[in-house]
Amino acid sequence: MNTGLKITAFAAALAATFGAAYGVGEALDPVVAEAAPKHEKRHEPPSAGAHTAGGLQISEGGYTLELETPRVAAGNRADLRFTVRDDRGRAVTEYRREHDKELHLIVASRDLLTYRHLHPTRAADGTWSTSVDLPRAGGYRVFADFTPARKGAENLTLGADLAASGSYRPQELPRPAATARVDGYDVELTGTLQPGRASELRLSVSRDGKPVTDLQPYLGAYGHLVALRAGDLAYLHVHPHGEPGDGTTEPGPEVSFTATAPSTGRYRLFLDFKHDGVVRTAAFTVEAGEQAAPSATPEHSDDGHGH
Repeated sequence: MNTGLKITAFAAALAATFGAAYGVGEALDPVVAEAAPKHEKRHEPPSAGAHTAGGLQISEGGYTLELETPRVAAGNRADLRFTVRDDRGRAVTEYRREHDKELHLIVASRDLLTYRHLHPTRAADGTWSTSVDLPRAGGYRVFADFTPARKGAENLTLGADLAASGSYRPQELPRPAATARVDGYDVELTGTLQPGRASELRLSVSRDGKPVTDLQPYLGAYGHLVALRAGDLAYLHVHPHGEPGDGTTEPGPEVSFTATAPSTGRYRLFLDFKHDGVVRTAAFTVEAGEQAAPSATPEHSDDGHGH
């Protein structure tokens, strides 16, 4: 499509809303309503059917994500503000730290081509804020990944819609491929994301044809992986096997994960890794249940993968 369609903030919000409705209505297996823990355990992979996706609801487990900035202008840096409230409407001010942070914030476009892994700061009154620059107009989804400090509270991922106004030009999701390229690094994916059961995904980082064996810890790990399902943007956040300093985990070139897809369908994987003091994100398109095919032309993961 060569001609861009001018979208106002209001229209973009509508696009995000209808985009969500369309995604839920696609031919996808249902996601179980009862929430299981969203983070895969490093040494105890969940049994088949025990895992559910997060981010599909704005309220869950007695907590609600209140997005105070539902609209921004594409291409302009904006202050994104939100609050997590409990079942009595009070702002949550105490969280359990996980991977060095109280809360992890993900912002992704509905077409899964723009991705942000952000680390907002919390004010004393419970209001979270961070700056964000979204390069393209259209619908986005904001994911707050956190665990309240309340005794017995489980990890939650809540989601809310965000609209970016501007000239909207739809783009297609890249085809599945086993290699992604970002800033001169090649990341190769082996393993298959399986629907309904745990499977291992291995990602190997190289630069200029040489394995990277000195990855740096980032948020307490050598890599972080987020998976989003195309259509409804169901969220799956997994963590790697092992951790820096445990005596067995090597700092590259390979980072491995255990993950479970909540259903069949196409997913977008985002791997964050740190090297030479810079965090980069490699992105892959995968089909749950199918091995990613080798590609002579690696996908370039250069559009909007920020931190």
